[in-house]
Amino acid sequence: MSDVEKAPESAPEPEYGSEDVLEDVEVTPPAPRVKARRSPWNRGRDRVLAALIAVAVLAVALVIGVTSDSAATDRTEAAPPPPLPAAPDKVPGSMAEIWSAPSGATPVPVVAGDSVATADGGEVATRDPLTGQIRWHYARDLPLCTLDQVWGRLNAVYHKTRNCSEVTQLDPATGRITAQRNGNAELGTQLVDDGSHVTATGKKLLTTWRDDLVQSAEYGEVPALVNAGKQPRTGCTYGTVAAASGKVGVIERCPGDPADRLTVYKAAPEKDDEPQVSFSSVLAGKRARVVAMSGDLTAVVLPDRKLLVIYNGDGTQRAAYPLDVPPADLAADPPTGVEATTQTAANVYWFSGSKVVALSRDDLAPRWTLSSALGPGVTFAQQLVVPIKGGLAVLNENDGSTIRTVGVDRHGYTGQVRLAAAGPVLLEQRGTTLAALK
Repeated sequence: MSDVEKAPESAPEPEYGSEDVLEDVEVTPPAPRVKARRSPWNRGRDRVLAALIAVAVLAVALVIGVTSDSAATDRTEAAPPPPLPAAPDKVPGSMAEIWSAPSGATPVPVVAGDSVATADGGEVATRDPLTGQIRWHYARDLPLCTLDQVWGRLNAVYHKTRNCSEVTQLDPATGRITAQRNGNAELGTQLVDDGSHVTATGKKLLTTWRDDLVQSAEYGEVPALVNAGKQPRTGCTYGTVAAASGKVGVIERCPGDPADRLTVYKAAPEKDDEPQVSFSSVLAGKRARVVAMSGDLTAVVLPDRKLLVIYNGDGTQRAAYPLDVPPADLAADPPTGVEATTQTAANVYWFSGSKVVALSRDDLAPRWTLSSALGPGVTFAQQLVVPIKGGLAVLNENDGSTIRTVGVDRHGYTGQVRLAAAGPVLLEQRGTTLAALK
């Protein structure tokens, strides 16, 4: 070949490692070593002091735990009870006591669903109405003031320090705690409810709660008063208390008034510390007593005039009826500030102390009177039953006529008797004892 094609010359290979592709970085010399500061807790006495502090903290925590309310509470829970058998078609011809239990903190028998509750000392317990066997209990190292049942819940009020300040709400079926509150109810308080609110009675203060135990109203001498001038009157003391239809009625005895005063106020005003009074009227006499409320009506006994007076919702007098009740029955207010009353579908029954007076639910007018009674009546086995000396009277609700009587051995007890029914069992509160009859 004359012409020889020469292959292109290859580029020279780079010399690896000969090119510095990194920027020059200045190397920082290591920091000089600094001697660590000695811990102030390295000395023996310091470690001893730290141990003492830890022990003190633990001791305080232990004391708080041991003395706390929860530590001083003994409680059990249970599964919901089985349904109770139905009551008989009519009151049996004979009834006998099937069990009894101490229950000094219940003014009336407390029926809670398919159980009955007792309250004595510091213990609340629900029992099988047929056997008296305890299903669950809730006990504290504090004495009980009172117990009631409303909203399908039990409200247990305990005495701590000066007053009845500790309230625990319990599910009657299981014993589970559903709410708690601190309050200012007075010693000797009783709970009055209208189905939607509960009011704790007292001589100088009435406190009302709703179903979650949140306070809805205070009436009277409020402790630790924040806003003055909210209460309508000062220096008053209170007699009997009743409630119905979201209102509370109370007899007031105030300085400067010539006689007792009837006041009706809302159980749930716009502000709990500012009562909303429906009416307040000075009555025509002293030693007055609120007997019952129904709807917007209030029935008041005026012992000095031997009258039962019915007031409308605006305080005007609706009617007045002569009242034949022994003076001894009305000589003093009930200790807890609550009249002994019960209600059925037809009537309100008021026990004066020796007589039962039947008042119509419609207008609170008296319908009939039963003498020699021991307490107001209840519906049991579809009939009206009233406790009498030696047993029970089964009555016609319309006219009070006796259908028959049933003997009951009360083992010498002769005081007031309060009744309640739980399925086929009739319960009697005899002072500080609850007895079950069947």
